[in-house]
Amino acid sequence: MSVDNRVAYLDGEAALPRKNGELVFAAPWEGRAFGLAVLLSEKGAYDWDDFRKRLVEEIGKGDEAYYESWLAVFESLLLAREVVTREEVSKRAGEYAALERDPVF
Repeated sequence: MSVDNRVAYLDGEAALPRKNGELVFAAPWEGRAFGLAVLLSEKGAYDWDDFRKRLVEEIGKGDEAYYESWLAVFESLLLAREVVTREEVSKRAGEYAALERDPVF
């Protein structure tokens, strides 16, 4: 099954937020995080089933909103697979916080 199909069929607490069948993002960063997570899985950076399993665990903690959990899992996988370093993530987050990067595009 392709990543696209596995994404579409996330169920239970991991199910994607939808309205009238369409994905719902409350902020632009949520859609960007979603797209990057799907794309990097398709490119082989990590296995989608591993992402899904971790997402269910993270959501089960109940500490964060849905896409905050999504982002936490995405970052943890990229760090674990050494796709990015902790320093790179911190630097990029700092750039957004300081408005050195466009938060929308």
